[in-house]
Amino acid sequence: MSDTDFSRRMPADPTRFVLVGASHAGNVGATARAMKVMGFSDLVLVAPRFADVQHRPEAIALASGATDILAGARVVAGLGDALDGITYVCATAMTPRDFGPPNRAPRELFATLATGGHRVAFVFGSERFGLANDDVYACHACLTIPTDPAYGSLNLAQAVQLIAYDWRQALGGFGAPERALDGPLADAVAVRGLVRHWQASLETLGFLDPAAPKKLMARLQRLANRAELSTEEVHILRGIARAIDERCR
Repeated sequence: MSDTDFSRRMPADPTRFVLVGASHAGNVGATARAMKVMGFSDLVLVAPRFADVQHRPEAIALASGATDILAGARVVAGLGDALDGITYVCATAMTPRDFGPPNRAPRELFATLATGGHRVAFVFGSERFGLANDDVYACHACLTIPTDPAYGSLNLAQAVQLIAYDWRQALGGFGAPERALDGPLADAVAVRGLVRHWQASLETLGFLDPAAPKKLMARLQRLANRAELSTEEVHILRGIARAIDERCR
């Protein structure tokens, strides 16, 4: 196969999630959803219990908006078939093996792995039996999610969500949603004018004793600064202050 043909086969997403021997169709659908919310799309199913798992009602229901990921998943016979183009493979396992790759906490490993230019695969075992030793031995690292020692059993789709989140964060994340501003932010002069207006209105109302202010206005100034008011919001708050003045007269 030529390099051109290979590049055409490889998805743009450099991250792959691999489910080995998944036995519950609902978990396959929930995995698709967990991947999509973190911006990943490359899903491979190794010898799932049901050949038609992508079309089962419970899988479609739990995919919930990620049916494109579910429908686009590849189904292969063995783990080796799932790792084409992958340069770093992470197994997930509850218990360490006597022989095999080093056990690593996800965040510790991801901090360095994210800058290495790898095409990464995360491999998850079946719900009942986990991963076979031979599958674990084929991986570069074995991820162990820190859990309560008294009960460390994670649902398959939950484990996928945790790994997908930590990996996305290591890749830079999506950032916090930007604040939807009601117009441009008010400048410091406008905010200071608002605070002085409040002071006069509160004195008129009898709430503020100018002889004993007790740092009330300093606290209100700090509140206004922390709120990052828009120009329109300053106008609204000054309108309230004017209404107080008029009512007190």
